[in-house]
Amino acid sequence: MTDAEGGPARAASESLNPAAMRKQYRREGLDASALAAEPMEQFARWFADAARDGLYEPNAMIVSTAGADGTPDSRTVLLKQYDRRGFVFYTNHHSRKGAEIAENPRVALLFPWHPLARQVRVTGTAAKVPREETAAYFRTRPHGSRIGAWASEQSAVVPDRATLDRAYADLAARHPEGEDVPVPPHWGGYRVTPRTVEFWQGRENRLHDRLRYVRLDGDDGWRIERLAP
Repeated sequence: MTDAEGGPARAASESLNPAAMRKQYRREGLDASALAAEPMEQFARWFADAARDGLYEPNAMIVSTAGADGTPDSRTVLLKQYDRRGFVFYTNHHSRKGAEIAENPRVALLFPWHPLARQVRVTGTAAKVPREETAAYFRTRPHGSRIGAWASEQSAVVPDRATLDRAYADLAARHPEGEDVPVPPHWGGYRVTPRTVEFWQGRENRLHDRLRYVRLDGDDGWRIERLAP
């Protein structure tokens, strides 16, 4: 990859200057008068646009958490359900994000739909979904993914890849294709109930449109406000 003097790696880094990477956004603007009355309906509209435009995994979202010490952490997960109550994803409750949510349920979500010059930003509170909801979703997963939920102690240190592969092979032998795989007790869903939802639309000259829904006190509707870009 590189020599003692930096060699090819240095040349590559010098030729890729992130400060010089500029795109001029020219998509149609976003006005409050065109927004849905509540954010989940507006999200459904934009999510449909992303899917229709052929974006790769438009349900991929960045989930940011912070534990009791306030240290932030982010990772990409897949949205599996959304409705008026919020956004649902599934994971190992013993993972880092699961442990941090247990300590501090306030989270942020980001849907980065770059080809559309759009992003959706969410802040809210995460809570486990009921076990029956988790079980219903778990049954829809491919057999291999259900085995994987048992085989991986997510976020734990493992000595090597072979250890993980052996754990998967052992479990696959115990639960062959076609047989039921029970839901791991340490695995399940979280629903993020939004407090704010921002819809960001790229515009020319970096004068982007940013419209944010803010939940009113008592969960009695939403206020829409425009933010400076």
